[in-house]
Amino acid sequence: RGVRSLAKPGMLAVSLISGSAYTLPSRARAPRMDAAVAKDAAFGASHTSFYTDAVAKDSYETLGEVLEAKCADPELRSVLGTMFDGCGTITEALRKELVTVAEKQESVFGDVQLGVDVLADDLMWDICKTEPLIKEGASEEEPEVREMHADGKFCVCWDPLDGSSIVDNNWAVGTILGIWGAETGILGATGRDQKASLVALYGPRTTVFVTLDDGVYEFTLGVGGADGWLCSRERVRISPQSRIFSPANLRTARHELPGYGELIDFWLDQRYTLRFCGGLVPDICQQFSKGQGVLTNPPGGDTAPAKLRLAFECAPFSLLVEAAGGKSSDAVTGGSVLDVPIEGIDQRTSIAIGSADEVDRFNALVLPSVRAGPIPYMDGQPTTHGLNAGKAPAPRPPQDGRRSPIFLAEPSGTENGKAPPASQQRGGWGDQNVY
Repeated sequence: RGVRSLAKPGMLAVSLISGSAYTLPSRARAPRMDAAVAKDAAFGASHTSFYTDAVAKDSYETLGEVLEAKCADPELRSVLGTMFDGCGTITEALRKELVTVAEKQESVFGDVQLGVDVLADDLMWDICKTEPLIKEGASEEEPEVREMHADGKFCVCWDPLDGSSIVDNNWAVGTILGIWGAETGILGATGRDQKASLVALYGPRTTVFVTLDDGVYEFTLGVGGADGWLCSRERVRISPQSRIFSPANLRTARHELPGYGELIDFWLDQRYTLRFCGGLVPDICQQFSKGQGVLTNPPGGDTAPAKLRLAFECAPFSLLVEAAGGKSSDAVTGGSVLDVPIEGIDQRTSIAIGSADEVDRFNALVLPSVRAGPIPYMDGQPTTHGLNAGKAPAPRPPQDGRRSPIFLAEPSGTENGKAPPASQQRGGWGDQNVY
């Protein structure tokens, strides 16, 4: 698995997967400010910027060392190591490949596939075919569970490259993996039956968050230019309180779900900080690095339905967040996403996930609107919540060849103000692909 010894000035020579702890190069460091002084010197009058609390250590344990100590099942250790290798390979591909539409479209879900989607998915299937411990595999790109090895011990479910709608912006994307035991399989099981889950975040650096026997750990690829993974955070925790919010399906807050509008108003009135990019992986992974946060995606009925997939996205993330002390809600009953039975491989769900107090607040304010039934949205109807409640909405951008005076330039992907054909739209004018 790419194990090799390193010998560079200022470093210890080690094997990064199975060798001893890795020592970072020595370097001059700026003097540290007292915490109180640093707080007073924070940018902005409201002090709402959130900085990392990670402190540099003299040495870091390797992936092999941590797995040996924190994952008692040797077969699960082997599968996790293989999955880390796959995430490393996807990292290399993302650094080299252009983001273009794949020549052959094979997603039966109707999603437009990009070349990097196909590459990442092919890699995951190759891993499943060559790893004898994997009994079954299932990809977010295809609606079936395939048998790989009849006597395998684990069933793996993955979203190979979550964030296709933003990867062309060169924003952070990720891979989501859930691992179930062969005794339960995926279909008919729940998220709580998972043996482990991991999420890779491909940004300026590649990090992986994984559930081990005693909690959630973060690993970083290629620290100091070295090959392999180092443990960059141990026993990650998410605080019950948060000052960060990430509101998905936000269109429902002014019409379908008045309770969601109340929740958004609360966060704004209390001067919470908005941190949201529309990519599920970075939007939730910030909870691990910041130690707080909440992501919400309520069901808005037929006009704004739940889109996230239970097996491929929500169950693996819920295992990670709850293992770190956070909470999840199915956004319908208020119960944990981990207790929702997986009855179909393409089963969709809503979710609220993150700091426990904020998930409880979501349940209290939003679920009454969900249970009452979302108010169907129709163009031209007055909004049901907010400053403009009862008033007719502003006119929507024309799509019949006329240009609106509010646009100073043609919307991207248009010709003479006309929206492109549906077959050529990725996400559409209404940004329908963003979760």
